[in-house]
Amino acid sequence: MACESRHASLLGRREVMGGRAKFGIFGDGKEIAQLAAAHAFKAGDFRSGYYRDQTFVTALGELRWTEFFAQLYAHTDIEADPNSAGRQMNGHYATRWLDEKGLWRNQTELYNSVGDIAPTAGQIPRSIGLAYASRLYRQNSHLHLLTTFSRNGNEIIFGTIGDSSTSQGMFFETMNAAGVLQVPLLMSVWDDGYGISVPVEYQTTKASISKALAGFQRTDTEKGIEILTVKGWDYPALVETYQKAARICREEHVPVLVHVQEVTQPQGHSTSGSHERYKTAERLEWERQHDCNRQFRQWILENGYASHDELDAIEREATRVTKAARQEAWNAYLASLKGDFDEAMLLLQQAAETARQGEPIAQIRDQLRTTHVPIRRDATAAVKRALRFLRTDDSEAKQGLLAWLERTTAENEERYSSHLYSQSPDSPLNVTPVEARYTDESPLIDGYQLMQRYFDSLFGRDPRVVALGEDVGLIGDVNQGFAGLQEKYGELRITDTGIRETSIIGQGIGMAMRGLKPIVEIQYFDYIFYALATLTDDLATLHYRTKGGQKAPLIIRTRGHRLEGIWHSGSPMSAMVNSLRGLHILVPRNMTQAAGFYNTLIKGDDPALVVECLNGYRLKERLPENLDEFCLPLGVPEILREGSDVTIVTYGSMCRIVLEAAEQLRQFDIDVEVIDVQTLLPFDRSNAIVESIKKTSRVLFADEDFPGGGSAYMMQEVIEKQNAYRYLDSAPRTLSAKAHRPAYGSDGDYFSKPSAEDVFDVVYELMNEAEPARFPKLYGEKRG
Repeated sequence: MACESRHASLLGRREVMGGRAKFGIFGDGKEIAQLAAAHAFKAGDFRSGYYRDQTFVTALGELRWTEFFAQLYAHTDIEADPNSAGRQMNGHYATRWLDEKGLWRNQTELYNSVGDIAPTAGQIPRSIGLAYASRLYRQNSHLHLLTTFSRNGNEIIFGTIGDSSTSQGMFFETMNAAGVLQVPLLMSVWDDGYGISVPVEYQTTKASISKALAGFQRTDTEKGIEILTVKGWDYPALVETYQKAARICREEHVPVLVHVQEVTQPQGHSTSGSHERYKTAERLEWERQHDCNRQFRQWILENGYASHDELDAIEREATRVTKAARQEAWNAYLASLKGDFDEAMLLLQQAAETARQGEPIAQIRDQLRTTHVPIRRDATAAVKRALRFLRTDDSEAKQGLLAWLERTTAENEERYSSHLYSQSPDSPLNVTPVEARYTDESPLIDGYQLMQRYFDSLFGRDPRVVALGEDVGLIGDVNQGFAGLQEKYGELRITDTGIRETSIIGQGIGMAMRGLKPIVEIQYFDYIFYALATLTDDLATLHYRTKGGQKAPLIIRTRGHRLEGIWHSGSPMSAMVNSLRGLHILVPRNMTQAAGFYNTLIKGDDPALVVECLNGYRLKERLPENLDEFCLPLGVPEILREGSDVTIVTYGSMCRIVLEAAEQLRQFDIDVEVIDVQTLLPFDRSNAIVESIKKTSRVLFADEDFPGGGSAYMMQEVIEKQNAYRYLDSAPRTLSAKAHRPAYGSDGDYFSKPSAEDVFDVVYELMNEAEPARFPKLYGEKRG
């Protein structure tokens, strides 16, 4: 297997250099260490690794060499590349936890690889959550019935990372959290002495991650992590080390760091360049002598386990096997393209023979025919260019090309753009809405009290639900939404964390991957930027990059809007909307709406961000009598106030400001319709807003984000996608915060963010434009 993996790496590089593949990054030099690690891996365990783990995954029986090459060629058939269906570059592996309907398979029967990601150390934060789930499954008896996700917490999470990536904050934060939480995380560091061209002396204190983390080493009296070191070419020592590490993790639930030293990287970092540019001749010679496969062969010979001839035969067979796999994968890839290509060529030939402008179409066909290894884009571009010359024709050839384009466009949408969100029966978009019910006796209570009652009900009825975050536990979060609940449900259910937003999110992602329903809290919305890389690179892309093979229905709870001050402005919606496609983004205007959304999300299987209104916790709301069961639909705006003159589209805390302005406008005979979009992703699935604009012919989009942010996003959704421009008598307007972050204090907030007076002025300007005699200018002519 070590020889096959090495030959696969060598052949992979040749495929890139020969033009068959775009890019390659391989695991050569790490074969022996990964074989030893795989010996300690059991069904139900998880690998949260990086893009050089090909030997590890192959040793687990989770990667065939045809699949290795299919991914290199970006073959979009999920049978050819079950890891990502061609969506990720080579070296990124993912076990298909979900069946063809998008429902969970039995993880305890699988050798689980979490969908790999390329950003350095990006795979690390989720590993803490995967391991923490094992702790919960072991210590919380109410979870023992979830037998398809855990064998009572007996699972290890094998994290893997290159040595230079340990310089990233994500790694340090995660290892610190692992030591605090005491979870079965076995972290392997493959140390080849370089980060691309930069040697370890520039990367790590003492040029050694095991020495740098020595203070984390557990003792007889203090908890911490176990730190082990081993040479990457010493097979028996590697096997012994990983068996010891796995025993400590599995039996004691103690994290272990295995620092695998003196690893080589025979082909350098990637196909982008040669390591001979930055390694000395002496270093290159040392790497040749200490190549793990060479050392392994020598160890076998010295111990008499096989002869030279036997090992030569193994190496020849490894070459034959990988070459055959490469050719099989390449033939399958070409076959997947051939049908559409041949049909396009035939249709182009027919068009060239029958069209009035046949000559340029013939040239397009000939250019396509002579393209070296044509791919889908070549055929599509050729058909589109040919149709330009057929725009005035009404021929059979034209209809054939149009039909080909329509069919392949739909197929390519499925190949390259499906599964951004769940397509399973459990999608939150499939949850049946249930309206809130009230009676004459429904009490008025503070918003934070409503959240307390809601979370009390939720934790009481669903043992899978876990909440964690800064100050969530003992004091019940900074706004008291969890007050008293840790005492009632215990620390395993409602847990305080350190100040570590990135690994809080990672903890939630890993738990959600293992069948739990975590609600993780980012204390204030602005702090989400600490965790944005993990949210956007890992969570938001997970379902998409595995083409529906994996999911993590994590709920991120935070609070924002109308916060005062530069560091707590609380409204970076455009950053979320543009970074977190793959999550639902919910912006409830009050705590009742938030509860309805939480109910929907708990029943669903997509991740989501819920931004509660910070200034709503002390406002009075009526308590629904069906608080634990009413569900709000996603992507359905609500009309808060009907009107006939202007439509105002907004969300969150701005709803109250706009409603206040609406009352002021009514005094001057201006009747506005106020719409709360409720969710930004998805946005108005029913096109309800355009129906309002048909009535009013004018629209204002208002929010607290920066100019060009959330308000501009909403305007594009309505004006462009819903074609609302057809029904406007005035230019659409936006109202946002100033371009800077809000100044501190109430005056700073008033003059930095939209106020009721600002809303009034913009709406009045729209009416002045329409009826200047009836609505004369308020402030006279503006002067430059």
